[in-house]
Amino acid sequence: MEQQIQRRTKRNSDNNKYSKDAMSDMRHSLLRRDALSAAKEVLYHLDIYFSSQLQNASVPSVEKGTIELVEEFIFHVPKERNIQPKRLNSLQELQLLEIMCSYFQEQSKDAVRQIIFSTLFSPQGNKADDSRLAMLGKLVSMAVAVCRVPILECAASWLQRTHAVYCVRLARVLVDDYCSLVPMSIQTLKQIFSASPRFCCQFITAVTALYDLSTDDLIPPHDLLEMIVDWIFEDPRLTLVTFLNTPIVANLPLGCLELTPLAGLVRWCVESPLSYKRNRKPSLSNGHGASSKLSSEGMGKARRGDSQQPLYSKLHLSVLQILMMVQVHLAEKDLYGCFGLLMFEHVVQLVEELSRLVEELNPLNTARETELSLDRLAQSLQVAMASGALLCSREDLRPLCSRLPHNNLLQLVLSGPVQQPAPHTALPPGFYPHIHTPPLSYPALPVHPTHPALPVHSTHPAQIFLPGMAFPYRPIR
Repeated sequence: MEQQIQRRTKRNSDNNKYSKDAMSDMRHSLLRRDALSAAKEVLYHLDIYFSSQLQNASVPSVEKGTIELVEEFIFHVPKERNIQPKRLNSLQELQLLEIMCSYFQEQSKDAVRQIIFSTLFSPQGNKADDSRLAMLGKLVSMAVAVCRVPILECAASWLQRTHAVYCVRLARVLVDDYCSLVPMSIQTLKQIFSASPRFCCQFITAVTALYDLSTDDLIPPHDLLEMIVDWIFEDPRLTLVTFLNTPIVANLPLGCLELTPLAGLVRWCVESPLSYKRNRKPSLSNGHGASSKLSSEGMGKARRGDSQQPLYSKLHLSVLQILMMVQVHLAEKDLYGCFGLLMFEHVVQLVEELSRLVEELNPLNTARETELSLDRLAQSLQVAMASGALLCSREDLRPLCSRLPHNNLLQLVLSGPVQQPAPHTALPPGFYPHIHTPPLSYPALPVHPTHPALPVHSTHPAQIFLPGMAFPYRPIR
C-alpha cells in the first residue's frame, strides 16, 4: 500500500513538472508572436485543454499557469516587470472580439463554452481584473448587437455567480452603450427578449441593483425603464427564469445578485413617486441667471418624472401578478413556507429608505405621492405574504412600519388576517387562493323579545374569486 502511494505521488509530481515545463515552453513561444496571434493561440489552447479535461472529470480544474497565460496574452498584464506588454490597437481589439464571438458561437458543447468563459472573465482579485471586465463589457455588447445567443447565455451564468459589484459594472456598460451613446439603439437591446430570456432576467436584476433610486443620478433612464416594463408586462414569468431553472441550495453565494429582480422592482414601484418628487425641489434664487437655468432643469426633470409614472403603475401591476405566481412555483419545488424570494431584510431596507424620503421632502407638498407610495407598499406586502414570497409575520412588520406616516390600506394589511394553506400543499396550476377568506355562511340574528320573529333567510354561499371570472362590484356602505 505504501509503495502504491509513493508511486502515485511520484507520478503526480512528474505530471506537474511536465505541465510546468509545457506551460513554460508555450509561454516562450507566445512571446515571439504578435499580440493578436498570441491571443488566438491561447484561446485555441483553452479549447483543447478543457475539452480533454471534461472527458475525464465532470468538474475540471483550472491550473494557475493557464490563468497566467490568459492574463498575459489576452488581457496584457505582464508577468515580469522587464517585459514590455504587447498592447492591441483598436482594430486588433475588434478583431479579437470577432474571434471570440465566432468561437463561442461555433463551440457546440455548452460545458466547454461555460468553463472557458468563466476562465476568461471571472474576477481573480488582481490587477488584471480591470482589463478582464473591460473586455467582457465589449464582448457582451457586441453579442447583443449581433444577437449571439451562446455568449448571452454564458454572460447570464456569469451574472448569476459573480459578485454584484462586478455585475453592476457590466450592466452600466450595456446601459451606456444602448441607452446613452447612440439614439434609438435601445431597439437593438430589446430584440434579445425572445433570444435569451435567461440573460434578460439577470440583466433586469443587475439593473435594479444599479439604479436603486437613492440619488437623482441613480434613477433609470426612460428608455431603459420602458423596455423593462414592456418585457415584464408581456411575460411576467421572465423575472422568475433564474429561480425556476436553478437548484435551490441552503446557502446562496454571499454578495451575488438575488435569484429574482423582485426586491429591486418592488423598490422601484414604491419609491418612485417620492424619488421623482425629489427632483422638483425648488432651488434658491440669488438673482443670477444660473438659478433660472437650475430651475428650468428642475422643471424638465419634473416633467420627465410625470411622464414615467404611468410606467411605474404598469410595472406595479405586473409585480403583483408575479408575486401571485410565486405560490404555485414554490409549491412545485416543495419550498412553500420555507424559502422566500423577498427577504425580510429587503423590507427593512425599503421602509427605512421610504421613511428617509418622506422626512427629506415637505410632507405638506408630497401628500399625494406619499399616499401612493404607501398604498403600493401595502399591496406588495399583502400579496407577498399571502403567496409565501415573503416569510414574516405582522408582528414583525408593525413596529417596522410604525415610523411611516399613517395610511389606511397599510393599517388594514398590518391588522387583518391572512389565511394561508398548509406548507408544502400541492396546488393545481393556475390557482391562487384569495387573500381574505369570506365566511361560508352568515349566522341568523337573535330574535328581539318585543317583536315577532322575522323569517330566517337561508345562508348564502361564499363568493369565491377565481382568475378569469367576473364578479360583481359592491361598494362599502
